[in-house]
Amino acid sequence: MKRVLIAAALVAMTGALPLAPANAAGCLKGAMVGGVAGHYVGHHGLLGAGVGCLIGRHHANKTARQSTTQDNYTTANTYRTR
Repeated sequence: MKRVLIAAALVAMTGALPLAPANAAGCLKGAMVGGVAGHYVGHHGLLGAGVGCLIGRHHANKTARQSTTQDNYTTANTYRTR
């Protein structure tokens, strides 16, 4: 009976997963660098990978925000010169 409940719970959980792909811009590269650094600093590769993922994601968001601002600024200036 216990196995049936566990199987039913797993099926229900897979139905609740989002179908859209994850947006991991910056996370994979940051996780690799952070994992290697954490491993060499004190054998904390998983902790380093987690922190590296967070920092990489932050940097990717910041870069995307800056490029969007730059695009908006350029578009606004092209309308002014006409």
